[in-house]
Amino acid sequence: MEILKPYRAKIDAIDDQIIDLLMQRLVIVHEVAALKKEHGIPAVLPDRVAEVIERCGMRAKEKGLDPILAKTLYTEIVRYCCDLENEFIKNHE
Repeated sequence: MEILKPYRAKIDAIDDQIIDLLMQRLVIVHEVAALKKEHGIPAVLPDRVAEVIERCGMRAKEKGLDPILAKTLYTEIVRYCCDLENEFIKNHE
């Protein structure tokens, strides 16, 4: 399995970048949640949720990635972020 070692290292480095980017996204989600709380905006905006998921699917397709995979991943990411926003707003009432 030594032959796979350099490839595994590359994959691990990419995975680290993905995690770092997700954390950057979550920092912004917390900022958005605070603004929504301050201005009485609901945590979940269904039109925006659909827009984000669709945009990511189209971007994936443009890049040669399966859009169904992208939409599935982003459905989970957005659901998690919406849950965080709901929790933030609830905890800061």
